[in-house]
Amino acid sequence: MIGVVRWANLSDRAAAPGRGPGGQALPLFEAGAVTRTFDTPAFRGVTFHEIRARTIINQVPPASRMAFRWTINPYRGCSHACAYCFARNTHTYLGLDAGLDFNSQIVVKVNAAELARRELAAPRWPGEHVAMGTNVDCYQRAEGRYRLMPGVIAALRAAANPFSILTKGTLILRDLELLAAAAEVTDVGLNVSVGFTDRDLWRSVEPGTPSPDRRLAACAAITERGLRCGVLMGPVLPFLSDSPGQLAATVRRIAAAGAAHVTPIVLHLRPGAREWYLRWLGEQHPALLPRYRELYRAGAYAPRAYQQRVSEQVRQLAERHGVGRASPAQARRPARPAPAGARAAPAQASPARTFSCRCCNRPGSRQPATATGHGNRNRPRQPATATATGHGGRAGRRACGARAGAGRQPP
Repeated sequence: MIGVVRWANLSDRAAAPGRGPGGQALPLFEAGAVTRTFDTPAFRGVTFHEIRARTIINQVPPASRMAFRWTINPYRGCSHACAYCFARNTHTYLGLDAGLDFNSQIVVKVNAAELARRELAAPRWPGEHVAMGTNVDCYQRAEGRYRLMPGVIAALRAAANPFSILTKGTLILRDLELLAAAAEVTDVGLNVSVGFTDRDLWRSVEPGTPSPDRRLAACAAITERGLRCGVLMGPVLPFLSDSPGQLAATVRRIAAAGAAHVTPIVLHLRPGAREWYLRWLGEQHPALLPRYRELYRAGAYAPRAYQQRVSEQVRQLAERHGVGRASPAQARRPARPAPAGARAAPAQASPARTFSCRCCNRPGSRQPATATGHGNRNRPRQPATATATGHGGRAGRRACGARAGAGRQPP
């Protein structure tokens, strides 16, 4: 039943139902929802299922401890093919598998921008923070073909609606001017995901992604444009990328890229991802299988003590290497104009935040939240016109209790 609910938002205006890799009908696509299903030489081995969705802004389940309540996901499935991706199991709701199908059967919501404009303008829309890239990457390779994000960003800007993006894709640089324009009128949180800088490990476990070097270069380019960009340092892979030397090398590179903050997150293995990752581990590092089974014997998450140790190491490294200190680009950023008649506030130094907030985690965990944008907002230079009550607004402060990480916050 959960699949039927998730895909009840598909339209009935197009031609034929979707087909899986063996030609079978995809059971959770409504008849007429899929406009085209095809392969293309430019994306060898990838099949696209173009659909017209009925809605694009999705509400996060109330039980979730995420710091945001709403998401936009223009795609389902991801050609980044990360062995550990937690979203893999969602492909099973479509009658596809969480392994190769997740990597190669990509659902494209071709009317995403049109829907975003309509739903953001609806009187019932509360104007809350919208997170993108929190399920599958909105800047995966398919975005180069379909160009859905410019329209979505333009819709969010027109509504002055706060939003955030988390990505492994360097294609975000294509939309840098759009993001800068949006940051003039609303809060925009930007983060790239770089869990480690080991190139051999990257090629093996994240084969469809741009290299860590390119992702950090994207962070530097965003920062140079005058926008704050953080790094989600995740996942940290136990026994593969968690040694003191490996953590230090990664944080040092993150600092050099001018990241506004770093948020470490240890690998978690939910159903779907667990099976696929352990299969990869058995092929690439079979000696580690017993250690993983012991570490994750209690469930999807590593023990609290392990998470705390990694988190504390990264916190100390971030302070040592100066993550969060104002970059030259930030120093050049024009001051925000004060409202007419406003009294000038006395200048005061505000501390740089090397960590994003830890308040939205699972119970009993100190693992920093994966919420994109929290504590990393590119604030508008003039007050936004939207009634933002989400991340950073009143509701957002109620959710997190304003318990942000320590350190200094750049202006």
